[in-house]
Amino acid sequence: MFDVAVFSTLFVTLFVIMDPPGITPIFLALTSGRPAKVQRRMAWQAAAVAFCVIALFGLFGRQILGRLHISTPALMIAGGLLLLLVALDLLTGKSEEPTQTKDVNVALVPLGMPLLAGPGAIVSVILAVQHAHGVAAQISVWAAIAAIHVVLYVVMRFSLVIIRVIKDGGVVLVTRLAGMMLSALAVQQIINGVLQVIQAAA
Repeated sequence: MFDVAVFSTLFVTLFVIMDPPGITPIFLALTSGRPAKVQRRMAWQAAAVAFCVIALFGLFGRQILGRLHISTPALMIAGGLLLLLVALDLLTGKSEEPTQTKDVNVALVPLGMPLLAGPGAIVSVILAVQHAHGVAAQISVWAAIAAIHVVLYVVMRFSLVIIRVIKDGGVVLVTRLAGMMLSALAVQQIINGVLQVIQAAA
C-alpha cells in the first residue's frame, strides 16, 4: 500500500523546488525583531498555509486554473512579481516594522505562498496527483507532500536558534543577503514564465 519510488521522486522534487535550507535566511529576515512566541507561530502558520495551498491544488488544481483561464506561465510571472516586491522591501529595510497584522501577513504571504507553495511546487503536485494511478501511488504522493511540509516546519522552527546566535547585526546582514537571493529568484521565475509563453506561441 506504499510506493517508495513515487514517494521519493516527489519528495526530492519538492525538496529541490521548495528548498528548506534556502528558506532559512528569508525566514530569519522576515521574522527578525519579533518575540520568540510569534516567530514559532509564524513557522507553523507558514508551513500550514503552504500545505493547504498545495493540497488544494493537488485536489482541484487543473479545475481551478482551467475555470479561471490561468496558464502556468501566468502563475509563474505573477508569483515572480510578488517575490520581487518582497525582495525590494528586504533590500531597503522596509520590512523591519513588526506589527501584529504584519506578523500574520508575513506567515501567509510571502512565506506560505509564493515562497513555499510557489508555481513550481503547485505544478509538480498537480502532475504527480494526475499520474498517480492506484491507491498505493496516491497514498505515496500525499505522504511525500506531508513529509516535505514537516521538514519545512522543522527547518524554520529551529532557524530561530540562529537568530539568538547572530544577534541584531547578523540579522541585518542576513536580511540584505536574503533580499539579493530572493530578487534573483524572482527575476528567474519571471524569465521562466516569459520563456514558456514564447515557446507556446512559437
